[in-house]
Amino acid sequence: MISGRTRDAVSQAAFDRLRAEYRWVGALARAPASRVERTIHDVTFAPDKARHVVSALRRIRRDYGVFHIDFLHEKPLAEALALLERLPGVGRKVSAATLNASTLAMPVLIVDTHVLRVLRRLGAVGAHADYRSASETMTETLAGWSGSSFLLFHVALKRLGQIACRHARPRCDACLLSAACPSARGTVSWAIGSPRRNA
Repeated sequence: MISGRTRDAVSQAAFDRLRAEYRWVGALARAPASRVERTIHDVTFAPDKARHVVSALRRIRRDYGVFHIDFLHEKPLAEALALLERLPGVGRKVSAATLNASTLAMPVLIVDTHVLRVLRRLGAVGAHADYRSASETMTETLAGWSGSSFLLFHVALKRLGQIACRHARPRCDACLLSAACPSARGTVSWAIGSPRRNA
């Protein structure tokens, strides 16, 4: 929740400070949002994120009586995503990340700014696709993939977006996919198949 529009190193450091200061999620839920904001002060939109973190934790405690969400593993993917997205500050990126990049390891693609840009340029999703539609399209397209395959795919696309497929100045000459990229070459379409085993 605190990583949106924030560099990984900054959001990771903020998360580490939260863990060190509160040690237990129940203490974080009881904290004033203003104090949480001071702890995560250097992330983008810190006041909103602090308020959302505290509000979401309080809602989880109120609705479920506990702070774990293991029960979501038993829900259909769409229902689990929808349950999370009812929480303050939780959109598709956060809900997908919670379900996929956790011990739940559910099969859904996390789409952040870099991943969305790469998917659009490759033609894997429409040019005007947003985070939600891109995640839904790719999750449906790659039905049958495991949660770990989705996570590896997310990490690979994110790194590609950070290193070569940049926003302002894409480095197509440094991209292994440029020969098959409509944005780089103008006409070639790109299809996604099953991930190679042991890749």
